[in-house]
Amino acid sequence: MHSPGEDLHEDYIEKIKRLKAQRNAVILVHNYQLPEVQDIADIMGDSLDLSRAAIEADCSVVVFCGVQFMAEIASILNPGKIVLLPVEEAGCRAADMITVERLKAMKAQFPDAAVVCYVNSSAAIKAESDICCTSRNAIEVVRSLKDYERVIFIPDGNLARWVQSRVPDKEMIPWEGFCPTHVMVSKEEILCSKQQHQGAEFIAHPECELDILALADCVGGTGEMLDYVRNSPCRKFIVGTEMGLTHRLKKENPDKSFYSPSKSFVCPDMKLTTLEKVAHALETMTYRIEVPENIRQRAKVSLDRMLR
Repeated sequence: MHSPGEDLHEDYIEKIKRLKAQRNAVILVHNYQLPEVQDIADIMGDSLDLSRAAIEADCSVVVFCGVQFMAEIASILNPGKIVLLPVEEAGCRAADMITVERLKAMKAQFPDAAVVCYVNSSAAIKAESDICCTSRNAIEVVRSLKDYERVIFIPDGNLARWVQSRVPDKEMIPWEGFCPTHVMVSKEEILCSKQQHQGAEFIAHPECELDILALADCVGGTGEMLDYVRNSPCRKFIVGTEMGLTHRLKKENPDKSFYSPSKSFVCPDMKLTTLEKVAHALETMTYRIEVPENIRQRAKVSLDRMLR
């Protein structure tokens, strides 16, 4: 017998399926979303996976279960498709740590530097950048800048420092933004978790601080973590990123165990999207994400360079 909550979930799932068919919609879901939202995804992934999927999706409507900057990317790359963000206020606190005015001032200070923009940023910031990157391809992107010795890396300072450690021939000029979720975890929590789960491998996101990354068996974006766990003979993993990834890891690796080392690994914005909100988005066609054309075209250049 189902609980009232489970019955309500089933009602929303059926409504979403019906409306999705009517709207010719595809549901893209980021790895950090609630488990029940992950379970209705047509396509799951990290920022890079979903960027590509938005282009390739044969649909009229994209429902993006993530945060503002992700839906903006889908809109930038798909001007002919309607892009919906189920929760209008789902933002990214790291993205809010940089403004166009302050970036322009930094560019004026370092005119010989290329600007590499982490996708966790607004469309307007992407429009002021030379090339975008994700946590998965940041090292590759920076290495590709053969004509530049200096790189302004925005807005995540921890990711910039991780890239610098892997690309020592470039001078990285980091913007001192950060992901509040990833910097809340302490080295002591990781060491305690390692002690508690003897033999477990530690996988970590490069938005964590360097002293934590130094303890990791694998450092990478969520896509890289999924690949690493899939191919590792180890049976136990400490997951050094937002707790939402653990749901997918368990589904894809039912014979392995996963542990979150910190209660701080929760992104409040990623947890705003619910089945009810997704159903409402499809029913009312809200909240539509549209990027002004003059910004869209310039931001698309930096995204296209990344995708190439």
